[in-house]
Amino acid sequence: MTDRTEFSAATALVTGAASGIGAACARWLAAAGVGHLVLIDPDMAGLQSLDLSCKTDLIEGSVADEALWQRLDASHPSIDFAVVNAGVGGAGVIAEHSLEEWRRVMAVNLDGAFLTLSYAMRAMKRGSGGSVVVVSSVTGSKPVAGIGAYGVAKAGVAHMARIASLEGAPDAIRVNAVAPGGVDTAIWNGSPQFQASVEENGRDATLKAMAVGTPRGRFATPDELAAQIGFLLSDAAANITGEVMVTDGGYSL
Repeated sequence: MTDRTEFSAATALVTGAASGIGAACARWLAAAGVGHLVLIDPDMAGLQSLDLSCKTDLIEGSVADEALWQRLDASHPSIDFAVVNAGVGGAGVIAEHSLEEWRRVMAVNLDGAFLTLSYAMRAMKRGSGGSVVVVSSVTGSKPVAGIGAYGVAKAGVAHMARIASLEGAPDAIRVNAVAPGGVDTAIWNGSPQFQASVEENGRDATLKAMAVGTPRGRFATPDELAAQIGFLLSDAAANITGEVMVTDGGYSL
């Protein structure tokens, strides 16, 4: 990959960076020549396994922990780029959702995204602006039964990104979102049905069966999502803000 000058010597934040889309974004940014990565995840072993060439600060913790962001305000007062990616899976029909499960999903996927975006915009305002990409989901716009809290949280973060784009524009802060369809990440591993199918049929066959309603015929890879997120972060997307880019292989058609 050709180095992009906008990333050289810049500082970028990635949440949920230990695996999946977050890890792919960290690798993409390192390959693009970013100077400094601030990576956050509860899984420190996963963060350490990334072995990136640029300067990295590995922070173990939950994005839902307000104290973590207060510490970052002091230790990392200025950043240039942010990928608001951390999330957890969740399932359940609304009529049977417990409040405890609802809040578990919302705490990370919506509250944590709010805390991340709030910090990122403060840090960019203290500098010379910046660019943020929030990871939403196509399930935030296309209703899918049985994933109540997850779909509602992802709808919320997409709209939050659009509001933030208006608020950030006077300070040269761009905010966009991506709305993926199916992506081959570890988030599926928390589903008992997925694990049962993997044990019976293998992971590749399970994912292929899950992608049967996607015109492209397969799930995206984390690296494909990272390249699209990298584009939105970059100067190539300088005139794009407040957009929710659907990247779902045609699932929502």
